[in-house]
Amino acid sequence: MKNKAIITCAVTGSIHTPSMSPYLPVTPEEIADQAVAAAEAGAAILHLHARNPADGRPTQDPEAFRPILRRIKERSAAVLNLTTGGSPHMSVEERMRPAMEFKPEVASLNMGSMNFGLFPMLERFTVLKHEWERAHLENSRDLVFKNTYKDIETILRRGTDNGTRFEFECYDINHLYNLAHFVDRKLAEPPFFVQSVFGLLGGIGPHPEDLMHMRRTADRLFGADYQWSILGAGRHQIRLASIGAAMGAHVRVGLEDSLWSGPGRLAESNAEQVRRIRRILEALDIDVATPEEARNILALKGAAGAVF
Repeated sequence: MKNKAIITCAVTGSIHTPSMSPYLPVTPEEIADQAVAAAEAGAAILHLHARNPADGRPTQDPEAFRPILRRIKERSAAVLNLTTGGSPHMSVEERMRPAMEFKPEVASLNMGSMNFGLFPMLERFTVLKHEWERAHLENSRDLVFKNTYKDIETILRRGTDNGTRFEFECYDINHLYNLAHFVDRKLAEPPFFVQSVFGLLGGIGPHPEDLMHMRRTADRLFGADYQWSILGAGRHQIRLASIGAAMGAHVRVGLEDSLWSGPGRLAESNAEQVRRIRRILEALDIDVATPEEARNILALKGAAGAVF
């Protein structure tokens, strides 16, 4: 039997600001349309944020998510994964609101506090549409993305009570040890969906040796009890996903993580990135998992268990 790789597509997010690419979806209609197209291209999981349509600001208001979820569910069987990361500028209670309201099959969970350096983008994108975008990037020079043990435990307990499982976003080696801490306390049950994040300033770097270090550490801590996925930020997206896939990892792409489709070329849609990584997976003789196969691999509760 061939390996099965789950493609996650992160459709839009709070890391990239809307005026950096004309192709980044902002309105509920744009986000839903791009999400459905990504699913049709092969993404089994859609990782979702929401934005204020007026100015593109990230928002965790459940009413901003509701039309997105409704539109996608009407047109796709993909697994919907809601952020609890939101934005580093939000409180944990605010960040949790969509996952608590809609009880999704999967929610993201950042596994530790960290510096979150977005300010280098100011050197590459000098013209921004909204003034808040420049302040958002500049303020990351003095920003700690707060995810304390109390924060993580709160999200874990409340989400688990709703039957939600987690995409554990691990930006550095210590985040794997944080997950192991909660595993030891029986607050997380296998299979653990470990999303290793590479290339964001403040986290582990994008070198292949960094990827290998993450893999070795996760293998030692979790053995056969975890499912590994690769997220490479920016220009590292496809290269690191390809290396990880060859080692048996699942992959994550999408305009939240990278605006690019090659050197100097902006991706015109999320589906474009999904199609690109799918071609690579198939060239490696790796089957792309369907949404139902992803549900089985990750032991999810099923779409009927979500409230939207």
